Amino acid sequence: MAAPVEKKVTAASVATYLASTGLLGALAVVHDNARLLEWMPDGLTPFVLAVVPAAIAFVSGYRAKHSPRFDVR
Repeated sequence: MAAPVEKKVTAASVATYLASTGLLGALAVVHDNARLLEWMPDGLTPFVLAVVPAAIAFVSGYRAKHSPRFDVR
């Protein structure tokens, strides 16, 4: 059975995705050319590209050694 994903890993992944989307959107505006990848529609590009760093943050956070948990009842 797979281990559950901790909330801190999910939160880090979501935050990375949102930050990357904002930065890529700003890059598109500053360069006055939203076509970061020619085969993608302009509005979709920042959202698709933001998945890469979010996936990296998720995998690295999931694989990192986590602090031990003590069963307190």
